Amino acid sequence: MIGSRVLGHSGLQVSSIALGTMMFGSWGNTDVDECVRMFDRALDSGITLFDTADMYDAGASEEILGQALRVKRSQPARDRVVLATKCGNPMSDDPAQRGLSRRWIHQACDDSLRRLGVEHIDLYQMHRPDPSTPVAETLGAFDELIKAGKIGAYGTSTFTAAQLQEMFATAASLNVPAPTSEQPPYSALARGVEAEVLPLCRANDVGVIAWAPLNGGWLTGKYQVVAGAPAGALSADSRAARKGEHFDHRDEAMRTRKLTLVDALIKVAAGAGLTLKQMALGFVLDDPAITAAIIGPRTLAQLDDLLGNGAPILPAGVRDAIDALVAPGTNVNPYDAG
Repeated sequence: MIGSRVLGHSGLQVSSIALGTMMFGSWGNTDVDECVRMFDRALDSGITLFDTADMYDAGASEEILGQALRVKRSQPARDRVVLATKCGNPMSDDPAQRGLSRRWIHQACDDSLRRLGVEHIDLYQMHRPDPSTPVAETLGAFDELIKAGKIGAYGTSTFTAAQLQEMFATAASLNVPAPTSEQPPYSALARGVEAEVLPLCRANDVGVIAWAPLNGGWLTGKYQVVAGAPAGALSADSRAARKGEHFDHRDEAMRTRKLTLVDALIKVAAGAGLTLKQMALGFVLDDPAITAAIIGPRTLAQLDDLLGNGAPILPAGVRDAIDALVAPGTNVNPYDAG
């Protein structure tokens, strides 16, 4: 069962599992019909939060998500969906098409509205910090979008605690709404945000939407140690094969360390009567600061497999067992900090 939670101080009700659509398009799945079926399956399964970004396949992900929404052809379907997208990361080699300046935020928002085929974005997020733009300018632009009815709320993604503090202080000084959400990487293998970011968000009533709760596939059980030897050969079209440095497959020492930890985590999960994927999602959703966890399957079969887990509840004692393997507030691989 996938329940709902309130996203920070926005008042938005969102599902505790979100569907991330980064894989819609040439980055993952070019079969538009299958992507539309994935949207339908997710919505029918209780997922209401759909997360994308303008930069995903240069806007194609937004276009496919918009097409999927239009296939439903009903206002009740749109009313059930919480659309979340992002701006700020480069859209091209042109330096004018990136960042968090007032000019680009307004342009990027209009572009996303057009690609999505909607008049309103429920949650508009800063994809990454922009040190070249004053925070006051950025927050002023988001406030203008809210007043214009183009967005309902705004948030951040992969900001440090210090950067979030600056956002809160600047919003208060300008008397404009503060960010309502933060989207950090968080999993049983990437726990760095537990040290400062999650407590800060909870103290400021900021919702947290965790990305990579399965740590790029490591916590699906796909990569394991079998009889002392690495298992889980990489398919040519897998994200791990295409971006091996990101998924730890080109650093032999890190790969070995994660394989060993995954093997131990599988044993913890089995002892609790869970699959590794169930435990991984349950671990993320167990933290009181977390509002939702994003899953980002590439295919309908992968989505069905994840939806079969629902929104797992972590049994008593399992977090302590995970703590013994990966210390709270630490990242196994520093790269996982995003």
